[in-house]
Amino acid sequence: MFVGPVFTRELSTAPRHWRLYFIRAVYVASLFGLVCTAWLILFGSQPVRTLGDLARFGAAVFSLLAPVQLALATAFSALLTAAAVAQEKDRRTLELLLMTRLTNSELVLGKLLASMLTVLVLVLAGVPLLMLLALLGGVSHLQVARVCGVTLAAALAAGAIGSTVALWREKTFQSLAMTALALVLWLLAGEAICAGAFGAAWGGVSTARWAEALSPARAIFAAARPTIDAAPMVPSAPALGDAARLFMLTSLGLAALLNAAAIALVRVWNPTREARMQREDERLEPETAAESAPGRSVHAAPGRTREVWDNPVLWREICTWAYGKKVVVVRLAYAAIFAGCVAAMIRLLPAQPSSARGAALPAAAQPLVPLLVLSLVLVNALAVTSLTNERDARALDLLLVTDLTPKEIIFGKFGGVLYNAKEMILLPAALCVGLWWYERLSTENLLFILACLAVLNGFVTMLGIHVGMMYPESRAAVGVSLGTLLFLLLGVAVCMRMMVAFQTDFDTQLLAFAAFMLGGGIGLFVVLGRRNPSHAIGWASMLAPWATFYVISAFLQGGYGAATLVTLAMYGFATAALLIPAVYEFDVATGRTTAKDL
Repeated sequence: MFVGPVFTRELSTAPRHWRLYFIRAVYVASLFGLVCTAWLILFGSQPVRTLGDLARFGAAVFSLLAPVQLALATAFSALLTAAAVAQEKDRRTLELLLMTRLTNSELVLGKLLASMLTVLVLVLAGVPLLMLLALLGGVSHLQVARVCGVTLAAALAAGAIGSTVALWREKTFQSLAMTALALVLWLLAGEAICAGAFGAAWGGVSTARWAEALSPARAIFAAARPTIDAAPMVPSAPALGDAARLFMLTSLGLAALLNAAAIALVRVWNPTREARMQREDERLEPETAAESAPGRSVHAAPGRTREVWDNPVLWREICTWAYGKKVVVVRLAYAAIFAGCVAAMIRLLPAQPSSARGAALPAAAQPLVPLLVLSLVLVNALAVTSLTNERDARALDLLLVTDLTPKEIIFGKFGGVLYNAKEMILLPAALCVGLWWYERLSTENLLFILACLAVLNGFVTMLGIHVGMMYPESRAAVGVSLGTLLFLLLGVAVCMRMMVAFQTDFDTQLLAFAAFMLGGGIGLFVVLGRRNPSHAIGWASMLAPWATFYVISAFLQGGYGAATLVTLAMYGFATAALLIPAVYEFDVATGRTTAKDL
C-alpha cells in the first residue's frame, strides 16, 4: 500500500486479536446505552405520543452523541499516536526503522495510520447507530455524513499533531504534554475567535462563523444542525461550502502540513539527543584521558559532587532533569494557557454581580474548567510515564535489584510527580483564589474547591503510577491511564448535560442511569484490578460511578457541602485502594516475583 509496510503490518495483524472486536463492541454498546438512558429519562418525565416527539428525541440524542464521539476520537487519536511514537523512541526501535529502506513518508504516514487504526474503526462502527437515529426523524442522512466527516477530519488533524510532536520531542511526557497543550490551544483559540477577541468580522463574515470553521467543538455542533441552515461560509466562494465543510478542509490541510514537516525532518530530529551526547562523549574521551594526572584517582567523578537524600528516587525526581530539560517548554506553554484563561476571566467578571458570589460556578469561572481538565490530564500523564520510561529504558530492572524498599520507590515517584507538576496544581488553585478575591466565589465554596482539587490531583497521580506498574507495554499503560481519566471526565460532562437537558426528578434519573453506571463500574474494575485483583479496588471501581452521580445531583441542587464530602471520601478511598496494593504487592505487580512464589 502507498503508506508502506508499517501500516500494512498493523492492518493485517490487528484483526487477529480479540481486543479489536471487544473494544468496538464496547464502544457501540456504550453509545447505545446513552441512547437508552436518554430514552428512559424522557419516558419517565413526559409521555411520548406523536411522531414529532420521537423526532425531537432523535435530534436531541444525536446532538448529544456527536460531541461525545468527537471528543473520544480526537483525544485518543492524539494521545495514542504520540504514545506509539514515543514508545519506539524509548525502546530505541525507531533508530532501527530509520536504518531500513523505509522512506520518510512510509515511516511517518504508516506509523500515524497504524496508531489511529483503532480510532478509525470505532468511528466507522458508530455510523450504523447514528443512522438508526435517523429512523426516529429529526436527523437526516446528510447530517450523519457531516458529523462523521468532521469527526474523521478532526481525528486526523489531532493524530498528526501527536505524531509530529512525538517525532520531534525526546521524552514520552514531553510528547504527551505538548500534544495535550496543542489540543487545548486549538479549542481555546476557537473560543477566543468566537468571543470576538480578534475582531467582530473577517472578510465580511462574523468571527462566530469563522470559529465554526476552525474549532472542532464549534464545527461538530454546526454539522449536527439541520442542513437547511447550512449557508456558504464565504458568499463569494460557494465552493468552500458551509462551516462544517470548511472545517474538514482546514483540518485536512493542517494534517497535511504537519505530516509534510514530519516527513521532511524525521531524520533531522532523530536519532535522539542521547545518541548525540554519546558521540560527543566519545569525541571528548581522549581529552579526558589526557587530563588524568598520575596522582589523581581515575574513579573520581568529574565536577562537584552532590549528596543524595535518604530516598534516592525522590532525590532524582526533584534534583535532576528526570523528564528532560525541554520540560521547561511544557511549563511555559501551560503558563501561556493560564494567562489566556486569566484574561478570559477578567473579561467575564462584569457578567455576574458580586451579589451572586454564592454560586459554585459563576460566569467568570468558565475559563477555569478547561484549565482544570488540562491540569488533571498532564498530572496523570506525568505519573504514568514516570514508570513506563523507567521500564522502557531498562532502569526499572536496576531499581528492582537494589535494596530500595517498595515504599521508597512508590512514595518517591508520587512526591516527584507532584513536585514536577506543581505549576499544573498551584495555578488553577490561584485562579480560584482570584475568583474569591473579586467576590465571585464565597469563602466556603473556595475551600470546597481547593479540597477537591487536592484529592483529585492525588487520585490521578496514584492512578498513573498504578497503571504504569500493572501494564508492561508503554502504549497500553498510557492508553489505559489517560483513557480511564477521560472516561471519568467525559462521563461527568455527559451526565450533567443529560440532567440539565431533561429536567426531571433526580430519583427518576437514578433508575435511568443505573445500567450505565453499573457498566462503568465493571469497566473500571477490569482495567484497574483485573491484573492484580483487590477487594478495595473492586469496591472503589463499583462505587465511583454511583458516588459521581450523587455529586452531580447534589451540585445541580445547590448542595455543595454534600458534594464535596462525597468527593473527598470517594476519591480519597480510591487513592488509598490503589496505593496500598502498589506498596505491599510491589514485587508481584512489577514482576520481581510471582504470586506462586509467595
